[in-house]
Amino acid sequence: MNVGILGGTFDPVHNGHLIMAEVVREQLNLNEVLFIPAGQPWLKTEHIITPAEHRMQMLRLALDDTPYFRISEMEIERPGPTYTIDTINALKESLEEADELFFILGQDNLMQLPQWHEALDLIQLCYFVAAPRPGVKKPDLKALEAKLPGIKQRVMLMKQPLVDISATDIRERVARGLSVRHLVPEPVNRYIKEHRLYVA
Repeated sequence: MNVGILGGTFDPVHNGHLIMAEVVREQLNLNEVLFIPAGQPWLKTEHIITPAEHRMQMLRLALDDTPYFRISEMEIERPGPTYTIDTINALKESLEEADELFFILGQDNLMQLPQWHEALDLIQLCYFVAAPRPGVKKPDLKALEAKLPGIKQRVMLMKQPLVDISATDIRERVARGLSVRHLVPEPVNRYIKEHRLYVA
């Protein structure tokens, strides 16, 4: 079984996440994509993140009618800083030996991979599927290989989708009283309004 992994704070989950997961699933013929909302990412310890209960409920609403998209609460349930290596190891233990994991991320985040906790071990455990981001140049795999030997064999650079939607922009729009319709699934849009999330 081939499983995609899409991690993030999902604060909030938006249509860009869903489009990216769907395109990667189709192109790599994945059996499913697992959405894993972060607890407290170690690279964002200074950022204020919306409580997990709201982020989880928005994910449930967004993925409700898509059977090949699933949610895992493992990082939210884990105390302390969240490390991807711990998540991948836990998933490996729950899957068959022949199952492959495909970690989906933006090409901008791919260049930060050498900073990740136990990055050298991590690249032996899963493949990395890097989606393009508007305004971000193609990653320099040669430079990345110099820092993480073996990474070139574990990376797939996607040419699409090129989606210009960010959770930061969505939060800022809501705070300014602007519409985020068509940027997030409609049930998520309603949830944000009902719970007055991101209102300054």
